[in-house]
Amino acid sequence: MQNRSAVRLAWSAVFVGLLAYAALQEHQQHAQHATRTTAVDCDQALATHGFCLRETAEQRGIDFTHRLASFDAKIRHIEPNTAGTGASVAVCDANSDGYEDLYFTNSAQGSSNALYIQQPDGSFRDEASERGLALLSDVRGPCTGTWWADADGDGDHDVFVLRYGAPSLYRNDAGSFVDVTSSSGLPPRINGNGACWFDADGDGLLELYVGGYFREELDLQNLTTTRVMQDSFEFALNGGRNYLLRNLGGLRFQDVTAQAGVDSKRWTLAVAAADMNGDGRQDLYLANDYGPEELFLNRGEWRFERAQGIGLDESSKSGMCVALGDFLNDGTLGAYITNISKQGYLFQGNNLRVNRLHKGGRMQNIAEGVVCDCGWAWGAQFADVDNDFDLDLVVLNGFISASKERDYWFGMAKIGVATGGIAEDAGYWPPIEDRSLSGYEVSRLLVNQGRSRFADIAPQVGLTDDLDGRGVALLDLGRDGDLDLAIANNGQRALLYENEVAANRAWVQLQLVGRTPNTYAIGAHITAYAGNKILTQVIQAGSGFAAQNSWIVHFGLGDSQLDRIEIRWPSGRTQTLTGLALNQRHTVRESP
Repeated sequence: MQNRSAVRLAWSAVFVGLLAYAALQEHQQHAQHATRTTAVDCDQALATHGFCLRETAEQRGIDFTHRLASFDAKIRHIEPNTAGTGASVAVCDANSDGYEDLYFTNSAQGSSNALYIQQPDGSFRDEASERGLALLSDVRGPCTGTWWADADGDGDHDVFVLRYGAPSLYRNDAGSFVDVTSSSGLPPRINGNGACWFDADGDGLLELYVGGYFREELDLQNLTTTRVMQDSFEFALNGGRNYLLRNLGGLRFQDVTAQAGVDSKRWTLAVAAADMNGDGRQDLYLANDYGPEELFLNRGEWRFERAQGIGLDESSKSGMCVALGDFLNDGTLGAYITNISKQGYLFQGNNLRVNRLHKGGRMQNIAEGVVCDCGWAWGAQFADVDNDFDLDLVVLNGFISASKERDYWFGMAKIGVATGGIAEDAGYWPPIEDRSLSGYEVSRLLVNQGRSRFADIAPQVGLTDDLDGRGVALLDLGRDGDLDLAIANNGQRALLYENEVAANRAWVQLQLVGRTPNTYAIGAHITAYAGNKILTQVIQAGSGFAAQNSWIVHFGLGDSQLDRIEIRWPSGRTQTLTGLALNQRHTVRESP
């Protein structure tokens, strides 16, 4: 395990090495990838792997291209870096018809977000303008993500909009959205990328946790300083403030961050909430850029404790994403955190953590091979894409895809070895111009082979794009029992991969209806038992990076017999389901 001194030495060695030979590597950085998706032989994929993905965004009516934000001229020379986020995707039910819709954010001022409402024939129509959610990247700042939940307990999806600037809250009023920010109590500015809804105190009202990235006092469109970057590549503590906003009812919130002990300024990029130690309370897991992950354990009565000595600070990382999943089939939620990996340059490696907190243990990192090395990794999700009762991993990669001949790693090297606070001052950073930085990296699909072993079969099953992926969200478009992928790419077009799974693999889905006010049962733990195997899933309102999955719980069963499903509702009540018909979606209501 590395200590901080060792980490700093390792970083210095990496960057000094870069200075020595980066120029020799410049023309060998990018393999010749097509920036379009490539179809595969689905019959062969189905026969060999049991599933196949087809990219169908255009056929479904999704024609969306993300546009990058633009900032003050003082930092425009590194704008591809500072505007390297903003593309997000969320699964929602905007019009409360029971069918899953998709919402994509745009970031350029004056550009329009897209709210794709699913039509009866399965196609999508962008209705953002008529529903009041289109032109949201304006003087308030560029959009960076949205998180949907029933925040007022009336049974429909409201939406929190995060920006590099002023955040907003919109109330769902019969499918149209009304801006209620002025009376909500939200902070005036949060320069952030990550958030999630969760019930911190068990009263059914959903709290909002928001991660800050750039300092909140910075107006990135009107800067008075160029000292806007991280003060360390390993343990930066000068990021934006994080917020825990307590839900008081009536779409009013109170800042209880300091009281609860969940304050952080570690450049948070992603947040997830779930019960990680088995005590029935929802905890907070943070992926932080330029530093280690953080886990805040919920001790009750509005008191959280930052977990110490559990392995999260074992080495310096650049956490982009946090996804939670029972990848060992042992009933506990492990964690997958993406980082930066570039052979010959900077290799941090992704973290795949086994959760032993419920036994007084640690979050042990067991990542190796393809799980560890996915490139410059961003959004990721655990998903049983082949319906075999094991959770697989979908991982998006790539930062800046520009010139295939010119590279910015050499420029990063010069900043990395600088001292005296130079890295914090964007004025000292070399111009990026048209250079790439870990560009043209392919997406990964890591199928679970059991015993913590995964294999990347993305090109064989149709996940073939090399776009600059950011957020990936899971949903079942056709209600046909397989998980599809909606992907937001930074500065590029959105993708929709439809999944086809072999017909002999059974499945079951649950749509939980919780008691008011937590009507979508956010925080519920659902455990399926099939023979000698178990699998636990949790309903979350925010997962991965800049993404939100469907609220429908999906279990692939393969050829296993489903014995029972146990639900631990957010209220603490438990419920056991037996005799469920397979290959169906079941609505389950929490008993009074």
